[in-house]
Amino acid sequence: MSKVVVAMSGGVDSSVTAALLLEQGHEVIGVHMKLHDVAPGAEPGKCCGLDDALDARRVADELGIPFYVMNLREAFQKSVMDQFSDDYLAGRTPNPCIHCNGVLKFRVLMARSMALGAEALATGHYCQVTHGPKLKRAVDHRKDQSYFLFPITKKALERTLFPLGGMTKAEVRQHAERFGLVTASKPESQDICFVPDGNHTRHVSEARPDVDASGEIVNMKGEVLGYHDAYYKYTVGQRKGLGIALGHPAYVISVDAGSKRVIVGSEEHLHHQGLQASRCNWFEVPPEGEVVMARIRHNGGLVPCRVKAAEDGTVTARFEGTARAVAPGQAAVFYRDDVVLGGGWIDHALGAP
Repeated sequence: MSKVVVAMSGGVDSSVTAALLLEQGHEVIGVHMKLHDVAPGAEPGKCCGLDDALDARRVADELGIPFYVMNLREAFQKSVMDQFSDDYLAGRTPNPCIHCNGVLKFRVLMARSMALGAEALATGHYCQVTHGPKLKRAVDHRKDQSYFLFPITKKALERTLFPLGGMTKAEVRQHAERFGLVTASKPESQDICFVPDGNHTRHVSEARPDVDASGEIVNMKGEVLGYHDAYYKYTVGQRKGLGIALGHPAYVISVDAGSKRVIVGSEEHLHHQGLQASRCNWFEVPPEGEVVMARIRHNGGLVPCRVKAAEDGTVTARFEGTARAVAPGQAAVFYRDDVVLGGGWIDHALGAP
């Protein structure tokens, strides 16, 4: 058996991951990543704060494994938190969890794990690694997290373990109870860890206090319908809280950071025939004529499309039909059946119907 570092967040999933690997005979080392100071408004045990670090340590003590806390706050600030604010100010809708996985977990933590003499890094993500290596969706599609993991390189994937990929959440809870872990009944958080109250507007305004983001709300013809105090409050597809009354439903179609304009329109304007993405990471580039499936947001449906990948890391995807609310800044991840082919960051939508 091998020496494995387990990224222990303090939740039930990573706790069970460590326990299962230990039971299988591996030499397990627990590592908790200290990513940021507890954000204002955070409830105890709800985000990556002191309670989570203590829970991770308690589980490590219960299992009798070495445990370390790695201070990655500076790297997290630069690669995730600053990027989060920069994306909103550029008119994009960011996905910080993917940046955290791509940079912090499977680059920085992976390197430090290897420095500890480990042969593999394990996390509590719900996904699978198969021979190749290939990244595959979890057996429980409702919990599948492969969308968040597309930036992992093939080299890193070769040294990655996802022990929970073949289980349901209920089965993981059962294992936690069987092992007697203190995290067995701990609830999981769906929030961005450094924005625990869900108020991204407050976070960006505090991070970039000198930015004047006020401007106009306009229709598709450029006619002024109203005004806003910060264009980064708005995301593609948003309907509520627009601050205008038109007598009919209106949706955010796009956000123009250059002019500080928020463009609104009807539901039909949200549907597009394709997208262009950049900074792609491929496990396998599909043939140009093959129909594959695309996911353009977490929990979004899979959309059939054909892709054309370029050598500069960009990809053009043409949908077989249309997709709703293609949002710049989000990830587009491509699948063949349950296998992740690759993905990239959406730059813009292509073609309204």
